[in-house]
Amino acid sequence: MKYETVIGLEVHVELATRTKIFCGCENKFGGEPNTHCCPVCIGMPGVLPVLNEKVVEFAARAGLATNCTIANFSKMDRKGYYYPDLPKAYQISQFDLPLCKDGYIDINVNGREKRIRITRIHMEEDAGKLLHDACAGTAVDYNRCGVPLIEIVTEPDIRSAEEAKVFLETLKSIMQYTGVSDCKMQEGSLRCDVNISVREEGSDQLGTRTEMKNLNSFSAVYRAIEAESERQITLIEEGGTVQQETRRFDDVKGKSYAMRGKEEAHDYRYFPDPDLVPITLSDERIKRIKESLPELPAAKKARYINELGLSDYDAGVLTADKDIALFFDACLEAYNEPKKVCNLIMSDLLRLLKEDGILPENIPIKPEYVADTLKLIDDGKVNITVAKAVFEESFRTGEAPSSIVDRKGLAQISDTDAIRAMMRDIIAKNPGPVADYKGGKGKALTFFVGQVMKLTKGQANPQVVNAIALEELDKA
Repeated sequence: MKYETVIGLEVHVELATRTKIFCGCENKFGGEPNTHCCPVCIGMPGVLPVLNEKVVEFAARAGLATNCTIANFSKMDRKGYYYPDLPKAYQISQFDLPLCKDGYIDINVNGREKRIRITRIHMEEDAGKLLHDACAGTAVDYNRCGVPLIEIVTEPDIRSAEEAKVFLETLKSIMQYTGVSDCKMQEGSLRCDVNISVREEGSDQLGTRTEMKNLNSFSAVYRAIEAESERQITLIEEGGTVQQETRRFDDVKGKSYAMRGKEEAHDYRYFPDPDLVPITLSDERIKRIKESLPELPAAKKARYINELGLSDYDAGVLTADKDIALFFDACLEAYNEPKKVCNLIMSDLLRLLKEDGILPENIPIKPEYVADTLKLIDDGKVNITVAKAVFEESFRTGEAPSSIVDRKGLAQISDTDAIRAMMRDIIAKNPGPVADYKGGKGKALTFFVGQVMKLTKGQANPQVVNAIALEELDKA
């Protein structure tokens, strides 16, 4: 029997506001435990939360960027649930009147377009963090309490681990472009809960779902879906029944473990938060927020293809990360040759960033140094091999490529007399390869060109060397 996996995602995105959602505490990752918190965010009796207006704006930006309808009227609710690291024993969230609903994101999986519907995007506060290795027992760091979140909930439209991964990559890119979040998964700025069920292929009935909590890497989401899907199929085929429950995925062992029964909405005992007034947004305010959105990844990719002549693949790589795309745009201002700039970024810059473990937001080389490198090639001052080495040194030292070339004497040798003298000497000393060339073995030409390049330590102009080699071999 064939089975189909049905997947829905709940993605938590921390918003990059300066302060927290209900108080004036600094919204910043890290810091000494319990130094970024106050009586409001740790839920002391008698405190009064005040909703951060910027959180509403950021949430609306996220909703508009994902094609959601933004509510003119919404409210905050109390979600009755005991979090060990949220001391007031409830979370302020949104229940029946979320800020954003009925959106979608279009993804491309192996050349196939698919639309993933978004049920809702709502605002809520984050909980703190349990520290299991800080002492003999378990300690609590409340710094993260009250950090503003949006939860993005999809319809069960995803059918594979690959689709889930592509959706998350696309969503992350959109959130970064809008500026609402840095989406640093290593810092918990983007986390994902995965709801999974399986059913017979062709059936329109949903199976019993399980939920995998707080997966914080795309690879972990992929492996968790693969493992849980396989577990459920095996269980069903052996005559067992899938239980609706929350599970924890052990990424090292590649297995999931039951944590608790999965709650339903009524278990949380939602009710409107009595301390917070309803949220009202006029159509004019929503329009202004929409007009403030930057060019989003899909539009930028289309522009790179249609206006700059880049391939679908190249445009996709450049626009996947906002900082790479902005760097590419800045390079074009200094050197308006899109394909050449694209090639240097994709073949060298991205490699160097990966090798040195540098995030795209911290690119150490200036855009004008990309232009400088390419102009050195255009002007015939260096060949491509030398240019790549110079670019790498510029990346690591911050020195201008042209300055490196001058300081190290790397300028390309185009002196035809000097190159011709070298070539004649090499031909005279290598009768065997000369005979091969005369006998029609074209590869012999490479030998002579290579010998000159070796003598000049790669600085000879390859085009000049090749032309002179042909001339002198024909005379030999």
